[in-house]
Amino acid sequence: MKTILSLLLFSSAFICSSLIAQTNQKNRVIILTDIEADPDDTQSLVRLFLYSNQIQIKGLVATTSCWLQKSINPESIERVVQAYGKVQPNLLKHESGYPRAEELQALIKKGLPVYGMKGVGDGKDSEGSDWIIKVLEEKDDRPLWISVWGGVNTLAQSLDKIKKTKSKKETKRLISKLRVYTISDQDDSGLWIRNNFPNLFYIVSPGDYYANATWTGINSFIKGIDNSTISNSWIAENIQQNHGPLGAEYPDVAWGVEGDTPAFLSLIPNGLNESEHPGWGAWGGRYALYKPEFDATKKGSSIVTLAPETRAIWTNTNDKYTPYIAKEYGRTVKKDTVSFDGYKATLWRWRDDFQNDFAARMDWCTMSFEEANHPPVPELTHPEKFTVKSGESFHLDAFKSTDPDGDNLCYLWFHYPEESTYKKEINMGAENVHIVNLKAPVVEKKETIHFILKLSDKGTPSLSRYKRVIVTVLPK
Repeated sequence: MKTILSLLLFSSAFICSSLIAQTNQKNRVIILTDIEADPDDTQSLVRLFLYSNQIQIKGLVATTSCWLQKSINPESIERVVQAYGKVQPNLLKHESGYPRAEELQALIKKGLPVYGMKGVGDGKDSEGSDWIIKVLEEKDDRPLWISVWGGVNTLAQSLDKIKKTKSKKETKRLISKLRVYTISDQDDSGLWIRNNFPNLFYIVSPGDYYANATWTGINSFIKGIDNSTISNSWIAENIQQNHGPLGAEYPDVAWGVEGDTPAFLSLIPNGLNESEHPGWGAWGGRYALYKPEFDATKKGSSIVTLAPETRAIWTNTNDKYTPYIAKEYGRTVKKDTVSFDGYKATLWRWRDDFQNDFAARMDWCTMSFEEANHPPVPELTHPEKFTVKSGESFHLDAFKSTDPDGDNLCYLWFHYPEESTYKKEINMGAENVHIVNLKAPVVEKKETIHFILKLSDKGTPSLSRYKRVIVTVLPK
């Protein structure tokens, strides 16, 4: 009986994942990586390939950076791809759409083995820079993300060539399709790009302020919370050991674990991530569009020259965050007595969720569908966007939510004030049930309120998916 039930659950989950793949457009991404400058690039590749069925990888380009100025290492990318190829058949038992290793192998390209702006200008084309242009010119209306883990001069050369060889209209059209996320500035071409292409969508914690970057929330030790999911023992148990050839390729931490992963975390479809809206909170952090002040007294930790920004960029912004913690008796959750305020909190607040998700997918490398855990499927009984009037009653309901493994489900509803125009606290009542009954606040002008449902299962590890509900409140 259990075998039949498992097969039915597997079939329904497989059909569900296929339908999701058909209705939701995948984010396209080209990776620029200074792999071997730090073990964290290899770490991030391992995670990336586990989501290669949900993110469409369009290129894997070996580049330089301030830490690796005169060499590139495409063979290191090939090694991780080969390990992925050995577990790909087993991954397909859990979700459809994982590409063959040969497909990923064909996407490995080389940038120039030179530092920064030395690789930009006439005669400085590379396999990588030409590939970016080729992909950008494809008949595909979706944005093309450039996820930059090291230096960005390969993209700079693509942009320089586009500007010099295309019409102004075509240049504008191609650049409008680009979305860039760089892990700080790791060469001098990042600032050059922003100065010369002021309309380019660009997410960065500028300069070389590594200690002051949102992405560091992935590996920062935060006082007052449980940091175990970034500990070396957790990594060894859940990722590196007894998880097949791909896990065995995951190197030990040298400087910081997976410092490059935030450059693609927000591209994963999980119900929370909205890649076109960096101002909405997501696994990769939350960002605001403004021109940051330049502090000439700060010194970077590398040779990258620091200079003022000449335009607005998507960059650091703060969340005020109070975690929910488990209760042993009565209502199963309560707010902690400790609160946090900062830009790193926009990312690390989701850290246990995306680490558990990573661990589950590592299990998929070796386990059968019946042995492993799979994420729950939240479903609302109402639209994700609706309008109410000031003082009017309404409800939020995720009654239709399911779990492919038949696990018990946990609900958590909360208001995200930083995403909303309405900033005041909203009493959610019993926020851990499938339905919450609310009354719209009294407002004098139109306001928007972002509510987040975090739906978690009780499998091992516990997995979470989300729904974002945007309620517009109109004055009477």
